[in-house]
Amino acid sequence: MDDSVSAGLFWFTLSLINAGLAQGKGRSGLVWWLWSLLLGPLATLIIVVRPRPDS
Repeated sequence: MDDSVSAGLFWFTLSLINAGLAQGKGRSGLVWWLWSLLLGPLATLIIVVRPRPDS
C-alpha cells in the first residue's frame, strides 16, 4: 500500500476514534470528527486533556 494511502487511512481512523472519545466526554462527535480531520493527533490531545463540560 502506498505511504500516502496508509497515512490517510490512519488520519481518518483517528478522526473516528476522536469522535467517539468526544461523545464519551459529553461533546459533539460530529464537530470533533471534523476538527480531527484538520488537526489529527492534536485533536486527540485536546479531547483527552480538556475536562468534561458542566452539565
